[in-house]
Amino acid sequence: MVDKNIYIVQGEISTVVGAIKRNSRWNTHTPLDEEQDPLLNSFGHLKEILNNIKVISDVEPNVFLRPFLEVVRSEDTTGPITGLALTSVNKFLSYGLLDANHEAAGEAIENMADAVTHARFVGTDPASDEVVLMKILQVLRTLLLTPVGAHLTNESVCEIMQSCFRICFETRLSELLRKSAEHTLVDMVQLLFSRLPQFKEEAKSYMGANMKKAYNIMWKNKRVQLKMRAGGISESSKWKKQKRSPRPPRHMVRSSSGQTETSPSNALSNNNLSTGGVPFIDEGLSRTSLPASDSTGSSICSPSTTDSGLDSCSKATSKEDLSDLEQCGSAVDLTCGRVSSSTQSENRRAEPTQSTSVESIPEVLEDKEAGADQSDTTSVHDMDYVNPRGVRFTQTTQRDGASLIPYGLPCLRELFRFLISLTNPHDRHNTDAMMHMGLQLLTVALESAQISSYQSLLVLVKDELCRHLFQLLNVDRMNLYASSIRVCFLLFESMRAHLKFQLEMYLKILMDVITSENMKMPYEMKETALEALVQLWRIPSFVTELYINYDCDFYCTNMFEDLTKLLSKNAFPVSGQLYTTHLLSLEALLTVIDSTEAHCQNKVLNSTAQQEHTENASADGGSSHGNGAPSSAGTLHANTNGLSSLKTENQYKCPPTSGHLMAEKMRMGRRDQADIDTAEKRTPKIPHRFLSCLPNSQELLDIKTKKKLLITGTEQFNQKPKKGIQFLQEKGLLSSPMDTSQVAQWLRENPRLDKKMIGEYVSDRNHMELLDSFVNTFTFQGLRIDEALRLYLEAFRLPGEAPVIQRLLETFTDNWHKVNGSPFMTNDAGFALAYAVIMLNTDQHNHNVRKQNIPMTVEQFKKNLKGVNGNKDFDQDMLEDIYNAIKNEEIVMPDEQTGLVKENYVWSVLLHRGATPEGLFLQLPAGSYDHDLFSMTWGPTIAALSYVFDKSLDDTIIQKAITGFRKCAMIAAHYGFSDVFDNLIISLCKFTTLSSESVENLPTVFGSNSKAQTAAKTMFDLSHRHGNILREGWKNILESMLQLFRAELLPKAMVEVEDFVEPNGKISLQREETPSNRGESAVLSFVNWLTLSGAEQSGLRSPSTENQEAKQAAILCIKQCDPEKLITESKFLQLESLQELMKALISVSPDEENYDEEDSAFCLEMLLRIVLENRDRVSCVWQTVRDHFFHLCVHATESCFLVERAVVGLLRLAIRLLRREDISSQVLLSLRLLLMMKPPVLSRVSREVSYGLHELLKTNAANIHCTDDWYTLFSLLECIGAGVKPPASFQFASTNSDPDTGAQSDSELSSHHPSEVTFDPGYTSDSEVYTKHNKSRIPRSMTDVDMMSSGWLVVSKAAAAAVSVKAPPLHHPLVNQYSLTLGQDLGQHDTKSLLKCVETLSFIVRDAAHVTPHNFELCVRAIRVFVEASLNGGYRNHDKKKIHKYDSKSRLRRKGRDKDGGGAARRGGGRASNQRLSRSHSDDEEDEGVPASYHTVSLQVSQDLLDLMHTLHTRAANIYSSWAEEQRHVETSGRKIEADSQTLWSSCWCPLLQGIAWLCCDARRQVRMQALTYLQRALLVHDLQTLDATEWESCFNKVLFPLLTKLLDNISPADVGGMEETRMRACTLLSKVFLQHLSPLLSLPTFAALWLTILDFMDKYMHAGSSDLLLEAIPESLKNMLLVMDTAGIFHSADSRTGYSDLWEITWERIVCFLPLLREELFKQTIITGNNTPHISSGPAAQHHSNLLSADPGPSPPAEPLPPTDQAPPSPPLPVRSERSSPAPPPSSPPSSISQPPLILQPLASPLQVGVPPMSLPIILNPALIEATSPVPLLPPPGPRPTTGPSEQVN
Repeated sequence: MVDKNIYIVQGEISTVVGAIKRNSRWNTHTPLDEEQDPLLNSFGHLKEILNNIKVISDVEPNVFLRPFLEVVRSEDTTGPITGLALTSVNKFLSYGLLDANHEAAGEAIENMADAVTHARFVGTDPASDEVVLMKILQVLRTLLLTPVGAHLTNESVCEIMQSCFRICFETRLSELLRKSAEHTLVDMVQLLFSRLPQFKEEAKSYMGANMKKAYNIMWKNKRVQLKMRAGGISESSKWKKQKRSPRPPRHMVRSSSGQTETSPSNALSNNNLSTGGVPFIDEGLSRTSLPASDSTGSSICSPSTTDSGLDSCSKATSKEDLSDLEQCGSAVDLTCGRVSSSTQSENRRAEPTQSTSVESIPEVLEDKEAGADQSDTTSVHDMDYVNPRGVRFTQTTQRDGASLIPYGLPCLRELFRFLISLTNPHDRHNTDAMMHMGLQLLTVALESAQISSYQSLLVLVKDELCRHLFQLLNVDRMNLYASSIRVCFLLFESMRAHLKFQLEMYLKILMDVITSENMKMPYEMKETALEALVQLWRIPSFVTELYINYDCDFYCTNMFEDLTKLLSKNAFPVSGQLYTTHLLSLEALLTVIDSTEAHCQNKVLNSTAQQEHTENASADGGSSHGNGAPSSAGTLHANTNGLSSLKTENQYKCPPTSGHLMAEKMRMGRRDQADIDTAEKRTPKIPHRFLSCLPNSQELLDIKTKKKLLITGTEQFNQKPKKGIQFLQEKGLLSSPMDTSQVAQWLRENPRLDKKMIGEYVSDRNHMELLDSFVNTFTFQGLRIDEALRLYLEAFRLPGEAPVIQRLLETFTDNWHKVNGSPFMTNDAGFALAYAVIMLNTDQHNHNVRKQNIPMTVEQFKKNLKGVNGNKDFDQDMLEDIYNAIKNEEIVMPDEQTGLVKENYVWSVLLHRGATPEGLFLQLPAGSYDHDLFSMTWGPTIAALSYVFDKSLDDTIIQKAITGFRKCAMIAAHYGFSDVFDNLIISLCKFTTLSSESVENLPTVFGSNSKAQTAAKTMFDLSHRHGNILREGWKNILESMLQLFRAELLPKAMVEVEDFVEPNGKISLQREETPSNRGESAVLSFVNWLTLSGAEQSGLRSPSTENQEAKQAAILCIKQCDPEKLITESKFLQLESLQELMKALISVSPDEENYDEEDSAFCLEMLLRIVLENRDRVSCVWQTVRDHFFHLCVHATESCFLVERAVVGLLRLAIRLLRREDISSQVLLSLRLLLMMKPPVLSRVSREVSYGLHELLKTNAANIHCTDDWYTLFSLLECIGAGVKPPASFQFASTNSDPDTGAQSDSELSSHHPSEVTFDPGYTSDSEVYTKHNKSRIPRSMTDVDMMSSGWLVVSKAAAAAVSVKAPPLHHPLVNQYSLTLGQDLGQHDTKSLLKCVETLSFIVRDAAHVTPHNFELCVRAIRVFVEASLNGGYRNHDKKKIHKYDSKSRLRRKGRDKDGGGAARRGGGRASNQRLSRSHSDDEEDEGVPASYHTVSLQVSQDLLDLMHTLHTRAANIYSSWAEEQRHVETSGRKIEADSQTLWSSCWCPLLQGIAWLCCDARRQVRMQALTYLQRALLVHDLQTLDATEWESCFNKVLFPLLTKLLDNISPADVGGMEETRMRACTLLSKVFLQHLSPLLSLPTFAALWLTILDFMDKYMHAGSSDLLLEAIPESLKNMLLVMDTAGIFHSADSRTGYSDLWEITWERIVCFLPLLREELFKQTIITGNNTPHISSGPAAQHHSNLLSADPGPSPPAEPLPPTDQAPPSPPLPVRSERSSPAPPPSSPPSSISQPPLILQPLASPLQVGVPPMSLPIILNPALIEATSPVPLLPPPGPRPTTGPSEQVN
């Protein structure tokens, strides 16, 4: 079957031949002439050849192309015919008729390129000519863009490009054609530069020789030259001959070891497919991407040998390659051939091959198997040689010995150079269009290739390209400007590491454009410049590199800092209107923030991922490492091969449409090898100033500090060099004394120094050493003297004085001469030549000189230097070169240049600097120095964001700003920048408008302002998220919260707080607006309502719907903000942030003049809730909180809402915190703050406290273990329930505290610190007195009452007033234990508080678990205090309270109204007063009298108390014994607990009985009766039987006698009968107790006194009542007692004469006084006459008595001096007794006591004292009372008294 391609060629022949024949010239010709016509002739030959072959590949491509190319070259053909021939050529290329692998393909391609680029034809009309040109373009494009194009040589490619450029720039051609040429060029450039990675850079020397013939594409004349040149091919073949490269012998294979192996030559196959070379092979591409088409046998195994002789690719042996290849279907046969060859060189490593794809050979694809069979014997020796440049030489046909080298880097370099030259604005040939075109193609080139790794191209970029681009940035043509900026971006994006100073210059140019004030500068230019910056800023790590390479470089501008300032300034519109430029500036700033934020997020994610990873890894146990990796690699190979085979077929169907795709296709080999090579080269160099690739922050900080100093030093040097050097020496940057080489180095490397000053300084004759060092810093080696001089004179400004110049030049020539090996005869010769060069320079270029003289010629110059070189001449050629160099390029002195000269000079300096180590540019991983960058940018960025947010109305921009804020916050949180976050929050607070609006308008304004709402949501959201790093910002957030609170926009939950007293347990911090609250009556408000006009009224009543809606929106928004989260989430805050938050809350307190009470209360509530949320670490903040409470409570002078909330708050805290052991003791101590409050203030919050304490003890009683704490609690209960004044110690401390000392209450709070275990508060508590007896136990015998209860208890009011004895200032007044009362000074109390306190007490008492040794006595005492308070229902107190209450209330109200003037305005009117009234705690708000309910309540209280006392009394014994038992088991070091009756009596029974007894004296009959019943039960209870005589005596002295005394008072005038009954029951009780315990009492030494006292009371009670009740009852009781005593034989005595004892006598003496007939009635037989009155002698009995008496002297407090009575001499009783006749004042009138000093009775040491009740403890009694109760007058006159008869006594 004949190849279809043959038919295609034959068809094209007929078309062209037909056209030629049709042409007018041919019409007349005879067939003979056809033979003679060379064109037709060649076509004829071709026909014959084609007829004889089966496959087109049987003939060389040149054969079937030649006739067509001749037509193209022929000058005689017309346009249309040339066009047809071109079309045919194009078709052959498109159909792939030229097999790229054919050995003659290269030559054919060369011929084709040559013919088409030199096409000639006879022109007809412009239009049809353009069609031909169009076709030429088409063929050139196809030629370069098809696989065979790779065979083109460098020269051909340049010519092809040249042809396209010509068409492109020929203005006479139509635009369409020009544009087509432009597109063609774009594709070609794209192809060439995309193939760049496949070329290797050639060695320098080779390149030099090679490039001798530069392809100067620039045409001199701008005409289109499309004439055919004669012998085009031979010309190019000459060039090729020159270029032939050395090749190893044909049969040599370079093995990897560098040995050369010879292989048999017969392996060569004559298969013409396989003889084709591989034209465009990369120096090492990955074998995995080897295309399947290789398997057709067209590929050749060719190790590429680099010039070092090492194999550039040593990835795998050929065997491995083959095993990879086998994986694609048809590779099998090929491998056989390969393997056979590779066995001969086993250790050789063959590079994986790659070749053109075979789409261009249809037959092969149709019949792959056949192709593969033929390739059986493909030989390894048909291989390419790769020269050092990486150009692969394919073994093409070697006709004429010429080998064609495929194009490579040289043509790319030439093309690149040409493109760059097109952009030169100073070249007059370059039109705008050309420059534009140049820029466009450069863009394509830079987009397609990574140029930086090619030194030859990089040189062009660094110098010309950058230079031209920067010059173009100054033109005012927008399109050129924009294109330049685009190219610049591509350059700096990929090559900034090589262009450090170019980048600096570029950024400065952009800055100049942006800041330009020039009115002519178009706005678009500024916009474009800003866009360029934003684009650069977006390059990852660009900003970081700016900072490190410029800001942290001693001699560069602070690029990053300056640009940040610029951008931030530019983000603020001057006019107030936002333009794109402002937003762009903001965007650039935000880019830094965005990237930083992204890095922070990644770090967070990575750290979590890493943790997971480590966990997983440990779980896996490393199993995957063994076998996982290789298998995955294997699959990869397999897949890629399959993939590439699939690609090949697709590619055949659709050939590449662009240069880039074509290049990708041609690149099918390994790309990674190239990358690896460059990566190896790229071990980063580190600039001198850094110690590592990633300097740490401290290092950078040091550099920046040093840089600042250097800049200062430089400035000083530029004014006065010495001063600058001195400054730097002082700062330690230059060593002192001066190190000349160091200074010289500094002078050389610091570009900021003034060159003139350098010149003056180094040329100073005092600095000769420095000058030497300075010259030594230059490298003059290998430079001609003028070149060296040029370099030298650029470093400073040559001074004008001759001697100075001489010094400078001498040093220079000495150095130059030395380093260059003394080329002249003498040093002087060098000096003369150097001078001559300077003179020549002046002569040639100085305008002043040129005006006068004609410039010197070269001959004159030579002549001037004749014989100067040691009497010989210098080398003439050298002088000529010097002359030309100076003539063509002036040696420019610094500071002299202007215009272009100056530009050139600046540029050359820039290039010099770039070449030094200073030009090193450190490339960094993204995110390296985000911390430093952010700390520099946050200020400007937040300012700009705030401004834009404020000014913009566009939602997207507002959103952008908010996103910016959020990102800044995230970064600040990540790095812990509190100042940033505070700043942010403060800005946002400003935008919420919350703090700036007045309260009345706030809901409306805020609700209708969406921007403010957005700001508020953001502010709250950020503070919830990152509250941890908030410090100062809390104040602003709080201010906003307060405004929301005032405007009633906060959620209900935040303004409702817990309360103890309110029934529902909640109270709102916001008052309801009610008239009563304003202190107005309802009538008044009604009048107001009437007087308002209708319109006004409606205006006031209902706000407009818009306002309503706005308010709803505001409320909704605040709900979404969730301000409550600030409280609930506070437990997650860092301690420091928490403390700041608390400080902010505390700062809203009553210190300020115009404080608002509700605000303070709101803040206080927030504070409390926060403390409770943080109860786990409350100890850290407790001190602060407590001080705040101290301030609020103790300093309050009147009660108000805030004080009430503070008190409630303190108790709430205590309730919740007592469960925490670490803090409970401190919390309890803090409750003493309440005791330190001023009593009137405390009494007004008593109800809150009582309810709170109840709650506290109910929930936490079990957590209180210390007497001190119980003391605090009970003191509180007493103060609030009973109105007791707080212990003086507290009051004293707080009143004396200086108001300025604020809350430094530690000292005042006595023992505040938990460390102080013992407690020296300056007062003695009950508990302490009780405790002390354990420390010094007094022997039992000493007293009839244990010291334990002898703590100083306060006497009744009157008595307390009377105690004026000067004792040391004990804080607890003395207490008379012989009184039923505690003598507390009770103020008025609140009944509900009392009730609650009693309920609390009963809770403690009724639960045995809560009664502990620590609180028992305190409990008892408290009950007694309440007994006193509730006595008589507390009427007196209640009335007083009423008056006080209404007084204070009206005062408060008035005060509120005064304040209203200022406060209400601020708070928004509506409120009547800033001072919120505290609740008044009367029981009811009525004014008149006492409410009815009160009686039942007080009755209840008394009954409860009775019941409590009884309960305690009955359970006391069990309780104490259980404690004692417990203590035996647990060895405690505490005080020992005794359960004996003595302890029980003193600490429990006695006080309780006294309490019950006191209630027996209540004015209310019901209470009295109940109390008496209880007392009776209590006294007769079984437990008391264990008491001994002394205790029983004290029972009479302390309980019963005081009770009877009190009952003599007129307690209840209204209820006479009831009182009689009470007295009667009391007397009965007395006698019952006496009789029941008679036997122990008899053992008392003081029994007689006791008995007489009882008789005394009988006497008084006989006369007390008005009814007969007592008159009947008393004698009965007395009879009873006497009979029992008589029966018991008490009155009998065997010793006496009569048989009766003295007691009998005394008894009747006493009874006769009030019942003269009783004795007769009872003991008729024993009546003794009056004159038989026995005189008591000092017999043994009396002696016995007196001994007994003196044996028990009661201890008296040493502090009290004894009154004279104690020393009274013994006196007989009878005369004394007569004084009783003087009537005693009634006992209920205490005032009499004030006139007399109190008496302290001691037992008298006299036998006559039998009749006196021996009270062995000091008793402070009312003297009037004593006289009334004592059977013997107690005030005997000094001196002995005469005795009188009994008759007087009767009187």
